[in-house]
Formats: sequence, C-alpha cells, structure tokens
Amino acid sequence: MFTGLIEEVGTVAALRAPRGVQLQRMELKADLVLEDTAVGDSIDINGACHTVVELLASEGFAVESVAETLARTTMGQLRAGDRVNLERSLRPTDRLGGHLVLGHVDGVGTVRRFEAVGGGGGRVLEVTPPAELSRYIAFKGSIAVDGISLTIADLLDESFTIAIIPHTLQHTNLSQVRPGSRVNLEVDVLARYVERLMTGGNSRHNPPAAGLSVESLRDLGP
Repeated sequence: MFTGLIEEVGTVAALRAPRGVQLQRMELKADLVLEDTAVGDSIDINGACHTVVELLASEGFAVESVAETLARTTMGQLRAGDRVNLERSLRPTDRLGGHLVLGHVDGVGTVRRFEAVGGGGGRVLEVTPPAELSRYIAFKGSIAVDGISLTIADLLDESFTIAIIPHTLQHTNLSQVRPGSRVNLEVDVLARYVERLMTGGNSRHNPPAAGLSVESLRDLGP
C-alpha cells in the first residue's frame, strides 16, 4: 500500500523481454528509494506496484512486469531514458499525507490538455478516463495519476481536471506530460467498496444478495 506522495523520480536504464517468455524485466536508476529496500519489497512505479527482484550494483534495482500488467498499464510503453515516479510501500509509522493507493491500476487515461494557469507556475491537467471509471470519480475526490495522489478540481462531460502546483511539477515526472500522453489511473478504493455494498455484492462472480442499497437506506429513514 502507498500514499501517492512520490519520493523520487527515477530513470529507466534498460528493458529486456526474454524470448519465449511473456515477461518484461526493467532496470531503473534510483537513489532515495534504495534506502532500506531489499529484494522482495514493493515499489510503486508510475502507479503500478512492482516487486524488487534484484538490487543492482550501479545504484539501481530491477523489477519484472507480467503480460497482464503490460496490457493494462503504460508499463509496456516505457523506453530507456524515460523518467518514472517512484514510491516505497507504506510503513505503519508513516504519515498518510496523500490517500490510500494500492498500486493496482484501474485503467489508462489520456491527457487532453496541460496548460499554465495564472502567473505562479501552476497548471491545469485535464484527463479523459476510460468510461467505466467515470462513476468512481467525484468532485474534490482523490485519484492517483501515474502514482501521484491528486484532487479532482472539476468534472466535465467526459473528463476531469486537476490543479497542479509547482512543487508537484518539480518533484514528479509530470513535466514530461503532453496532450495525448497516456497515464495510469487508480480511483479511490473507497468508492469501489461503497459501490459493492450498495449493490449487495453483485458482480459477475457473485449473484445478487440482499444488502445495503439506496432503497433500503430510504426505508430506514433519517
């Protein structure tokens, strides 16, 4: 579990896909996130949780992405030299400065615009999410964009906007984002749990069940 507060921007050093294996090995250069990190630990890379499989002698570490991760995130689009957001997993004694981020990417959004606003160096980021995620995105709610904990500033017909302060620009990889860029999105997990409660656990794996619903709440009264 993570907070969405990026600790360091690392650099993709190398990418390797062994022949005949649906697996991608990625080697990254980093510094801060290597402190107290061991093989087997979790690190969030651009919003996707990965396991450290090797600590490299050249101030870096390696992870592996399976085919499912490559297909459902932007990890398969990364190239050597790309800058990526990094965050180590949350410890019980850490401050929860952002919001609870699982590192499980829900979908990939597309940047519609990223433009300066005012004269203080801030920017407005507009992102179009996959249609199926729209119901989980709320005004003033939290969302992770490439692993960054951000707050929804406005909801539009098919997109949402976020106000980006200069500090966030300087300490993440958002400075390389352009219109058309694809970004990993993770909605607030609380929204998914609320929906599951409201539908009585109804899903393709579970039949409808009597439980909390809008109607039952209305029947209970104030």
